[in-house]
Amino acid sequence: MAYRKEFQVEPGAKVKLDKIDASYTGKHETHEKAKGELAANVERLSKAQYLLYADAGQSLLVVLQGLDAAGKDGVIGHLFSGLNPQGVKVARFNQPTHEEASRDFLWRVHAKAPAGGEIMIFNRSHYEDVLVARVHKLVPKHVWSRRYDLINSFEKLLTRNGTRILKFCLHISPEAQLARFKERLDDPVRQWKISESDYSERELWGKYLRAYEDALSLTSTDYAPWFVIPSNHKWFRNLAISEIVADSLEAMKLKLPPARVDIDDIRRKYHEAEEKQAAG
Repeated sequence: MAYRKEFQVEPGAKVKLDKIDASYTGKHETHEKAKGELAANVERLSKAQYLLYADAGQSLLVVLQGLDAAGKDGVIGHLFSGLNPQGVKVARFNQPTHEEASRDFLWRVHAKAPAGGEIMIFNRSHYEDVLVARVHKLVPKHVWSRRYDLINSFEKLLTRNGTRILKFCLHISPEAQLARFKERLDDPVRQWKISESDYSERELWGKYLRAYEDALSLTSTDYAPWFVIPSNHKWFRNLAISEIVADSLEAMKLKLPPARVDIDDIRRKYHEAEEKQAAG
C-alpha cells in the first residue's frame, strides 16, 4: 500500500499543490518498466470487483477531480473499462438543471450514490460546488464556505451505509496541460474536446489552486480520504490510482456469498437431466 500512504492527504493537513511535483514517478523511470505492475493491478481490480458485485453488501465510490486535461477520462478508460459493466457506473456533474439548482447542492449527487455491489465513478463531482462555484463567484462566500462541512457529513452518511469512498485529485502542471491541449489540436479524433474555456480557465489557475487546496485540506477524512496523484505522466497516474483502488477493495475483505439453493439437490437434478439426455 505504498502509494496510498505516499499520496494520501492526512486529515487536517495543509495542502500546497505547488510544492508537489506533478512529474513524480517514484521508483519507476519509464512506462515500460511499470507495465507489468499496472497489468497486475488491473487484474486485482477485476477479481475484487467480482467479489464486490457478488457480495452486494458494500459499494465503492471513486471521485475524480482535476483541472482541464488532467486525465479523468483517461483514468476511467484505462482502469475500469475491463470490469463487469453490470457493476460499474459513471456519473458526470455538469451545470445544474433548473430543477437541480432549485434544491440543495447535494440533492442530485445523492441520487447517484452507488448501490450495494456497485462501483460508481464521479467524473467531476459535488466538489465543483466548492471549486467552480467559488472561483467564478456563482454563489457568495458565506454559501460555498459552509459546504465543506455539509460535504463531510454527506460522505460520512454514505460510509455508514457501506460505501467506501476514495477521492483523487489529478495534479498536473500548467506546462503539461498546455501540451495536452496541443495534442487535442493536432489529433482530429480528440478535437471535439476543445472548448474556448480551455484557455480562459487557465487565466484562473492560481485561484483554482487555492480552491483545490482548501477543499483537500478541509474534506480529507479517515472515512473519505483525498489522494493527490502526480499526473503529468499518464502511465504513472494510472499505476498509482490502480494500486490504491485495488488495495482498498481488498481491504474490504469481500467474500462470495453462500449458495442460495441446496447444491446437493441441484447436483442430483443435473445428473438426472444428464441421464435423460444421454438416453435420448
